[in-house]
Amino acid sequence: MLALSMCWAVRAQEWMNVHRHYDGLDWTFPLQVDQFVQFDFSADGKTLRGVTIQADESELVVPFSIEYLDSIDFSSSLTDEEKGHNKYRVFTMNITTEGGAKIQTKEEWINCHISIDGKGEYSNYSGTGRIRGRGNSSWLYYKKKPYKFKLDEKSKLLGLEKAKNWNLLSNYRDVTDMMNVFAFETAHWLGMPHTNHTRFVEVFLNEEYVGVYQLTEKIEIQKHRVDIDEERGLLMVFDQDDGPKQSSNVQDNFWSEVYNLPMCVKEPEDLTAKQIDSIKGEFAILENVVKQRDYEALDQLVDIPSFISILQLHEFLYNVEIDAPRSLYMYKDKGGKYTFGPVWDYDAAYDFDWNNWTENHTYFSNYKELIYGTDPLKASGAAYHINKFFRDMFGNSEFVKQYKEAWAEKSDSMFIHPWEETQKYIDEMKKCGAYQRDVDKWPLKNPDWWGGYYDVDEEIEKMSTWLQARKKYLDGVIAGYPEGGEPVVVIAEPVVKVKDGAVKVTATIDFAGGYSQDYKIRLDQSEIEALLGGAPTALEPLNQNGSVGWNTAAGKYGAWFDEYGNTNDWGWGHVYIESNELYKWSYGCHPSNCAPGDQHTVRMQYRRRNKTVDVKVIFTIQ
Repeated sequence: MLALSMCWAVRAQEWMNVHRHYDGLDWTFPLQVDQFVQFDFSADGKTLRGVTIQADESELVVPFSIEYLDSIDFSSSLTDEEKGHNKYRVFTMNITTEGGAKIQTKEEWINCHISIDGKGEYSNYSGTGRIRGRGNSSWLYYKKKPYKFKLDEKSKLLGLEKAKNWNLLSNYRDVTDMMNVFAFETAHWLGMPHTNHTRFVEVFLNEEYVGVYQLTEKIEIQKHRVDIDEERGLLMVFDQDDGPKQSSNVQDNFWSEVYNLPMCVKEPEDLTAKQIDSIKGEFAILENVVKQRDYEALDQLVDIPSFISILQLHEFLYNVEIDAPRSLYMYKDKGGKYTFGPVWDYDAAYDFDWNNWTENHTYFSNYKELIYGTDPLKASGAAYHINKFFRDMFGNSEFVKQYKEAWAEKSDSMFIHPWEETQKYIDEMKKCGAYQRDVDKWPLKNPDWWGGYYDVDEEIEKMSTWLQARKKYLDGVIAGYPEGGEPVVVIAEPVVKVKDGAVKVTATIDFAGGYSQDYKIRLDQSEIEALLGGAPTALEPLNQNGSVGWNTAAGKYGAWFDEYGNTNDWGWGHVYIESNELYKWSYGCHPSNCAPGDQHTVRMQYRRRNKTVDVKVIFTIQ
């Protein structure tokens, strides 16, 4: 039993170190004494309680069960300059929510106290803040939840620069815990500015051990993060989830004008619709430069090395999120150029097996799959037909030359240097037993081994082998890219004609564009509503016999159509119409099912009560 009185005032020492046991080890939870108004025991004597004051001046209790307590001591804090600075260590973080509340949503902030044991490498931390869930699929589908937290006061954590906002990545899908680490380290090696850092922490949440987390910065405009002008700088992300496709109820996003990319303006916040339109218009200038493959004009608008680096990083690590796209950041300082980065979210890379993806944790199968293909401009041999915004510059000879030279310059060390850094984290995780404790807490079944689980050592070896083989393979692929200089393919704008209560559209599809076309079908809202006698209540795809089909496209409206003009699944589709807007439709083709010269006639229908307006679309693939 602890030899402590039931209640005592704040001690003169700076830190009170609470030592408790878990899994046969002693864990230290440092509390900064002058932040607490008192320490006492609960009425039943089973809990040691520290009472601290939050930013809103309310009290928050930080409890420790006597059952697991070993001892308490007091110490003074050394400055960071007097410490070891081994950033690869695995540190300890203790999070206590107000009243032990569960963190159940990504929207609700919960008051909390956080303490971090710097283990002699960095200063300890103790302070109040708020915490909530974060992430998309990682929050919705996985047992080990990721979090974001906001401190009440800007603070340095484990040697990372002062800030309020921080992320705790769960890396649940990643058995190695190193996929984001390697991506960050590679981005550092490529010279990409404002790249995130890593500190691993074992987290206790309301006294329960919840495993190993990757502590890293929030991507935001701030000194030591995305260090640009806070008022006139711009931080954007290419992202389906934060963009208008999945977040149509907010005002900070838009579909880009030329390439129909889902864009979200992260900062500045609270922009007006007029300001968003202005940002969209400026971005369209960049899009048109890319579309014309004008290297000199691009160089005036974009930091080209960052553009090349982000494209190479996605291909090297086979991060297929660029196909959506998701989590692809870009920033622009006041009077500066668009710059790609910081890099983010690489646990869907490394040839992740998307079959049953909500339960799957299989990676590293095939090192020869390509995002851009052997000819990025035409996507020849590509596993994905990504948006042409990321491919059109490969039609410019100077861009291709710079791309090849950048890869050749870093190629020999593209794996070696980042892996040397990653290996240091791996060694510390193994040495302290963090890997095993995390696996014991969150065991992951291996579908290829009946009744068995993934082995961390085997997965790390697979990762290393895959990366080395892929780097060597890409050396040949990139060296063999066509030199560029191909003329810009001019596709005529769709022609829309209204006659006898029906609409006819003739449109040309660029076969090389595949799923991503630069042009859109634009219909006149006033004409449609005049024919219907008001706003339509539905927009539906039709089969060739006039029956209503079903929407097999990704948008709110539209469908994939097969060779007969009937709605069908993607795998059988030849052309598609897709939109989240009633009067502006995107379209494209399935490059594996179509060929230049093909022609397809498909139909869509506006409906209002008992009135309908048919739209016949005749597609010719060029």
